Amino acid sequence: MSTTQTRRTAWLPTAVLLLGAVYCLVPVLWVVMAATKSRDELFSTFTFLPGSGLLDNLSELTAYRDGVFWRWMANSLLYAGLGALLSAALSAVSGYALAKFRFRGRGVIFAVLLTGVLMPPITLAVPQYLLLAKVGLAGTYWSVLLPSVLSPYGVYLARVYAAAALPDEVLEAARVDGMRELRLFTSIALPMLRPGLVTIFLFQFVAIWNNFLLPYIMLGDDRLFPVTVGLFSLLQQGAGVPALYTLVITGSLLSIVPLIALFLGLQRYWRVDLLSGAVKS
Repeated sequence: MSTTQTRRTAWLPTAVLLLGAVYCLVPVLWVVMAATKSRDELFSTFTFLPGSGLLDNLSELTAYRDGVFWRWMANSLLYAGLGALLSAALSAVSGYALAKFRFRGRGVIFAVLLTGVLMPPITLAVPQYLLLAKVGLAGTYWSVLLPSVLSPYGVYLARVYAAAALPDEVLEAARVDGMRELRLFTSIALPMLRPGLVTIFLFQFVAIWNNFLLPYIMLGDDRLFPVTVGLFSLLQQGAGVPALYTLVITGSLLSIVPLIALFLGLQRYWRVDLLSGAVKS
């Protein structure tokens, strides 16, 4: 293959990646620019030119219904933060057990787990509502938190990561030294699983933060709404009151700030080598 052909081949994937980046970043740029515009500027100025109303928009959004937007943000932090933390913990225990213990029915459990990974979450929303309504939890914080704790995909990732990152030699050496299983898991397995669990936490946090259908079905009190459902209700009101559009756009911009901060804050925990910190056989 000639040098010219090699350069053309190398430029092709780069061009595809650049097109993908533009496709993903243009909507974000639009939200940033639109959030800076006042009500008059929103529909009368060029799309990607900044405006002069960002501070006013923030002030109006904060004052709207005595700051209900920030209550929605706090609710989202509660749902996503606690839900992702509990989900990562449950995934760690389940994945470790499936990867490192031999017991009857393990293959069946893993097959059911794979079925759960392939099943769209939207198909479970109504059954989950009926179950939680039967025990009196629908319309409460628990109705959004409990379904978020069990993540088949998180358990699957934890199982795969534990199988690759935890050498059997390390675990057997600890058992020979008399270490009990609980201490072995907390003192040896968990530190070695940390990069994988951080990834599971991040995936689950983003999934819960962006979840719309489940809280939309479960909750009737807008004081319990996460930011996704809250902004949707605000957008519906904006159909009759166009002035609310600027509040919706500004709220959308603020709603992605925690996700960006989370990505930047947790990236230092990721490792390229799955076996970092362990022995290599």
